[in-house]
Amino acid sequence: MPLDAWFTLAVIVAVLALLVRGRFSPAVVIFGGAVTLLVLGVISAEEAFSGFSNAAPITVAALYVVAAGVEKTGALTPLMQSTLGERGTYRRPLLRTLGPTVAASAFLNNTPIVAMLIPQVTAWARRRGVAVSKLLMPVSFAAILGGLLTVIGTSTNLVVSGQMRSLGMGEMTFFEVGKLGLPIALVGLVLLVVLAPKLLPDRRSAHAEMEEEGRRFTVEMTVAPGGPVDGKTVAEANLRHLQGLFLASVDRGDTTIAPVRPETVLRGGNRLHFVGSADRVVELQEIRGLRSAELAHVIDLNDPSVRYFEAVVGTRSPLVGRTLSEVGFRSTYQAAVLGIHRSGQLVEGRFGQIRLRVGDTLIVVSDPGFRERWRDRADFLLVADLDGTPPVTTSRAWIPVALLLAVVVLAATGLVPILHGALVAALVLIATRVLSALEARRAIDIEVLVVIASAFGLAAAMQQSGLAESLAQGLVDLFGGWGERGVLLGLALATIVLTELVTNNAAALLMVPIAVQAATTAGLDERGAVIAVAVSASASFLSPIGYQTNMMVYGPGGYRFTDYARLGWLLSAVVLVCVVGLVPFLW
Repeated sequence: MPLDAWFTLAVIVAVLALLVRGRFSPAVVIFGGAVTLLVLGVISAEEAFSGFSNAAPITVAALYVVAAGVEKTGALTPLMQSTLGERGTYRRPLLRTLGPTVAASAFLNNTPIVAMLIPQVTAWARRRGVAVSKLLMPVSFAAILGGLLTVIGTSTNLVVSGQMRSLGMGEMTFFEVGKLGLPIALVGLVLLVVLAPKLLPDRRSAHAEMEEEGRRFTVEMTVAPGGPVDGKTVAEANLRHLQGLFLASVDRGDTTIAPVRPETVLRGGNRLHFVGSADRVVELQEIRGLRSAELAHVIDLNDPSVRYFEAVVGTRSPLVGRTLSEVGFRSTYQAAVLGIHRSGQLVEGRFGQIRLRVGDTLIVVSDPGFRERWRDRADFLLVADLDGTPPVTTSRAWIPVALLLAVVVLAATGLVPILHGALVAALVLIATRVLSALEARRAIDIEVLVVIASAFGLAAAMQQSGLAESLAQGLVDLFGGWGERGVLLGLALATIVLTELVTNNAAALLMVPIAVQAATTAGLDERGAVIAVAVSASASFLSPIGYQTNMMVYGPGGYRFTDYARLGWLLSAVVLVCVVGLVPFLW
């Protein structure tokens, strides 16, 4: 390989290693990789930053705004509310839910769809006494399958379409990816309905854990100096035999008393740690002489305006790797953390000293405005009401729906490019005050846009340096013995593995140059090979980290990391079979 190819390979390996470790933002890592290749002289400034002038990131941004309009107005609420029904335990409700999810995800960003469904599905499962873990992962997978049907179904399709244009291949037509995606979605839907109830384990959500294993739920109260409890023993203060609550320890500041004896004397400023069920917290608020230490910046729990929420920590959250004390959670978010759910179970210990991880689900109590304040921010991947209350449909719900339909029809008929239609739709939503300018800006995931734009530079370096050609030749040598279908198998496998390690958009952009070169060498249609990469990059079913909706259901479903592969390997196998079997016939 040429020297530039070795430089490019070293930078890309470093980028992938940093992405897998997850210590830095994907946008920073990939942008840094593009800048490094620019400084090394592998690519020009125009090539390094070509993605920032490409239509794909702008189209993705505009469609984020349209999806936000649909979500805010509750336009999908009537459709999603009627999905589960009240008959059946798993399969019939699954079928009624997954079908509309696939259809909606073909035209909308799947993140708000899954965010809308999580609280509703959780509340339904709680009412019916069934395991929510049997339902939420299929919802995420169905949203992914729906994204395979149209060019706007997922940002990956738009990204690959933009790269196809830059390579002189012409953009994807609106339903072109659906020629391969539709069979995958149909077979996948059947597998989800039939096998998910059997293959997925019974797991309890964070909320269920707090209700059913209340002895592991911690509440901290402070003895008011000079109050009715100050100077009394635990027994005299009537804290010994509380129904559903247990006084686990007393923190005096310089020492901690545990276990607590009936004769232990309570002093002003002592911090009392209770464990018990969530519905008993109000009783502690009513004990004179005790003040809530956890709710210093939140109104009392017995106030009717208090609400409970699930908040999932995402990859871009400033909370990752830090404790609640370090970020000043109560004052920063005007909320208190009542429980931390991680890998299928509640975390033990004092919450203020626990370092948060990606995928942690926080049970928080706050005022009703908490969700609106934080749902479009990087701090949380998902903010959902624990009561499962869906968004209310407003009188303006028809506006974003009409605009979306117009974008779809005009783009599908070729009358107006997707970019033009999406931008006009976004501007109309702001002009009609369906969304404010601030809401529109918050709806756009800048991190994703920077990843997409920067990855164009890495892809250009792979192509210009000859690295893509070398890697493609290696892939053909390895799988070429099985003919063109072997090459397709190698491309799909490599893309699926890569998308589970890094972001799906970055995986697609890195694999497209290799797919083009491999197709040329193996005698495949270049267009078919590239679309196979687009579909494989979106087919993230093996882990929670490969796709955003998988991470969104991770905590609320009470899943463990390995649960995804139980069902996901079958869907991944469907993708591989369809790619290998159908691409040579379709392109």
